[in-house]
Amino acid sequence: MTMGLTTILMFAVLIVLLTTGLPVVFVIGSISIVFAFFLWGTGGLSMMIYPTYGLMNVFILSAIPLFIFMGLILQKSGIADEMFEAIYKWCGGLRGGLGAGTVIVCAIIASMVGISGAATVTMGLIALPAMLKRNYSKYLATGTIQAGGALGLLIPPSIPFLVYAFVARESAAKLFASGLFPGLILAAMYIVYILVRAYIQPGLAPALAIEERVSFREKLICLKALILPMFIIFSVISCVIFGITTIIEASVIGAIGAMIAAATRKKLTWTMIRESLHKSASVTAMVMWIALAAVCFGAIYTGLGASDLVQAALESMGLGKWGVLIFMQISFFFLGMFLDDTAIMFLTIPLYLPIVKGFGFDPIWFGTLFVINMQMAFITPPYGLNLFYMKGVVPPGISMADLYWSVIPFIIIQALGLALVMIFPEIALWLPRVLF
Repeated sequence: MTMGLTTILMFAVLIVLLTTGLPVVFVIGSISIVFAFFLWGTGGLSMMIYPTYGLMNVFILSAIPLFIFMGLILQKSGIADEMFEAIYKWCGGLRGGLGAGTVIVCAIIASMVGISGAATVTMGLIALPAMLKRNYSKYLATGTIQAGGALGLLIPPSIPFLVYAFVARESAAKLFASGLFPGLILAAMYIVYILVRAYIQPGLAPALAIEERVSFREKLICLKALILPMFIIFSVISCVIFGITTIIEASVIGAIGAMIAAATRKKLTWTMIRESLHKSASVTAMVMWIALAAVCFGAIYTGLGASDLVQAALESMGLGKWGVLIFMQISFFFLGMFLDDTAIMFLTIPLYLPIVKGFGFDPIWFGTLFVINMQMAFITPPYGLNLFYMKGVVPPGISMADLYWSVIPFIIIQALGLALVMIFPEIALWLPRVLF
């Protein structure tokens, strides 16, 4: 078979198998093994050995379970509940205030955890009942939580940035710095949208009743709930961005700091530690198995000369370097409808990155664009992960179709944020250049 026909066949089989509901790792891994055998015989299977050993020898990936453990301890200790209570008291008096406050808490949890699911599930359990009880639109409430939860992919410490650092052989500290401003800008765009829409349509997100509001003194007192988690977040991010410690050492500091924070609240128990360790191992194993399968898939595809094929195909389109870059973003968006962010990264970045560098684009900036796309993927139907996380915690009256409709305005906002970072690269690159 020609390389072009093999490419079409591989991706056609990939799409068909994904529609069956099989786990992504089994789909990608099985395709890699079958095509390696039929293309090169038993000798082709050895092509997957060296990438596997290479992946297992990447020391920076050791930070993933520690950052996840840090986030789980902070979540299980009730700190997220206290943060929402504080934001609830400060913002509840505004129309749309609870929605805006939810975005703020999601951004904070995102920086504590580094993954999307934790913030989405936590706020789904805490914030959603509070908003629905106060007659918030179910579409605005669920859409806010899903979009806010996706900020975990962009605001450091971010697991996707860690994985991208390995795939692209770039500095994880620079990538963390590049994601900070875009993440905060997206959070601000969500808040502005919620407040403006609540002002125009008061019935969508009414303010708290006067009797439910608290005094300014009570608002100041409740801020103490934010001190310790914000100190932990600031310490971890500062250690990485300012080069005080390595990524691994910063993740250890975060994990220990989270346990100290839980202990000060008398919430640290052996049961919590055991459950957090188990969940950390489970999530890390999922990420690493997907990465392993995608690395093998990439090794087989690269062995066919895919890099040359992709580059020739993009050049033949006559789109110019910006046209090619936009085409890449569109491909990320459509792949995100069906695939996990880790799988997309290992499948596309090794092919796209040489082209991006050849055009003179900054790989750190490109990594930020990729992660913004993955935020969109997490809430894009039909297989956005946050849609399924959210479905697991919403009351029976909210259907999957409701969740699909709820995210549309936020996908548009994310697309605008992506365009903004593309047009003004300094949004992502200014902080890394100043610090490094």
